[in-house]
Amino acid sequence: MAQTFAQLIRDHQAEWRAYTEHAFVHQLATAALPPACFRHYLEQDYLFLIQFARAWGLAVYKSRDLDEIRQGLESLKAIVEVEMGLHIAYCRQWGIAPETLDAMPESRATLAYTRFVLDAGMRGDLLDLHVALAPCIVGYGEIARRIAADRTTRTDGNPYGDWIAMYAGADYQALVAAEIAWLDARLAPLDPSRFSAISSLFRDATRLEADFWQMGLDLA
Repeated sequence: MAQTFAQLIRDHQAEWRAYTEHAFVHQLATAALPPACFRHYLEQDYLFLIQFARAWGLAVYKSRDLDEIRQGLESLKAIVEVEMGLHIAYCRQWGIAPETLDAMPESRATLAYTRFVLDAGMRGDLLDLHVALAPCIVGYGEIARRIAADRTTRTDGNPYGDWIAMYAGADYQALVAAEIAWLDARLAPLDPSRFSAISSLFRDATRLEADFWQMGLDLA
């Protein structure tokens, strides 16, 4: 049986559920999340995106062929040229000025996860980097898809509805599917020792992503 990304989730179901079913996520779905917590999350997510862009720049460097270079470059351009602008505009809707974002210090949770990703990419290869990023890329898609389909989700007047709609939308879900397919193709031929190392990397990255949600709740 070929090893897949789904196997990583199965191997670390407790960590994955702690992340994708975190209290922050539940409160976001029911509109019970305090606005101050969401604003803090948005501020830190802006700083996260900057490091995310650096990670895709590293992906270009770590690429072994032209297709991989193009993939990394397109992801980098999407963050720098599109996503950052959308995030700044969304933050403005929540009363967060661009100059506030630029002056904001990184929280411990932001530092921990983003530097973990960059370190994984520097020490390892392109697969290590993608696996470290996977809880963010794939997890947001799974979270939003589940929220959107849940009958208990508040859809009328939910101030976080735009966030849910963005990550549950067709464009982001297509990105998630493409990332899973990329990972599956590269996980399948790994020997047990290499897959075990990748599995540990995924576990730790998932734990750090859960800490990012907790950071939002704690205003830390």
